[in-house]
Amino acid sequence: MPPIGVGVIGSGFMGLTYSEVIARHAQGCHLVAIASGRNASVLAQDYGVAAEATVDALLARDDIHAVVLATPDLSRLELTQKAAAAGKHVLAEKPMAPTVAECDAMIAACAAAKVNLAVVKTERYRKITRKAKELIDAGALGPVQMLRTVSAFPLPLSRQLFAERGWMSDPRGGGLFMGMASHNTDFLRWLTGRNAVKVFAHATTYSDIPGPPLSVMAQIVFEDNIMAHMWITGELPNPSLPSSEVRFQVFGRDGMLDLENFEYLDATQGDKWERIYTPERFDYLKEPKSPIRLFPHIGVIQEFIDSVHEQRPPRVGGTEGRAAVELCEACLISARTGEAVTLPL
Repeated sequence: MPPIGVGVIGSGFMGLTYSEVIARHAQGCHLVAIASGRNASVLAQDYGVAAEATVDALLARDDIHAVVLATPDLSRLELTQKAAAAGKHVLAEKPMAPTVAECDAMIAACAAAKVNLAVVKTERYRKITRKAKELIDAGALGPVQMLRTVSAFPLPLSRQLFAERGWMSDPRGGGLFMGMASHNTDFLRWLTGRNAVKVFAHATTYSDIPGPPLSVMAQIVFEDNIMAHMWITGELPNPSLPSSEVRFQVFGRDGMLDLENFEYLDATQGDKWERIYTPERFDYLKEPKSPIRLFPHIGVIQEFIDSVHEQRPPRVGGTEGRAAVELCEACLISARTGEAVTLPL
């Protein structure tokens, strides 16, 4: 079967990430061209592929069969509609879009064009998170009853991110909250295997950074009366909280898990805590092409490419991406109205 020709739209840090994965790690595909963003020409030159002047020019290429959208979330709907109209399969970065309505339009566009729509959910592809999922599914904790998750960054880091990425302040987008929380909401759904049915949240911004709220606390009820608490913030003073970048705790009838993506997976064994898994370390900024860092992204790309080759829906498709956005949007609606929000929206 001939390899899938892939175009990358977006040339920032994630554009580099997916270009590296497609060019040097994933099987059954090859990188054809890159478009959009101030680094597109340099990135294309680094990988020896074409730098297209416009997205339309990239989508017009017959040797491109699929595209990766490594772009701000507020542009995803338009790009997905264009790609679908051109007959290209689509892998969209997270969050899928800023609103459920836009997610629905993306799903409809790809369904009408009979192309695959997949959404990046790296939490499902890390070695450490898969180990946690295996323990839960094997019944090591008994029935899951409660969960807690926090993603907390220091305010100086948020200021740096907003200075480098002006689109994060755009009120039309999901901002830092949805960029972070779309990981947490998807992971809560994946770990429990349940849909959320009710959300009550408060959202605010304590700093002077404009745009969507930077601090959100939410109570979430899932099917089967499973309770979860989610805290997302980018406004803590330095040095932030230890082990809080992507932290999940799961409490079952018979046992508990404590997980930090980049540090540890602990679980109770009888009446004691034990270290179950310690992930390999890497420097996120100094080693962007580290195979350790790229491992979950390779999984995301490979599953997308395999779904195209096998002519089947992707395992993490538009429905899953939409559900994560729906939970995030429900948090913002609840915060705005002061009322609990029932799901589905």
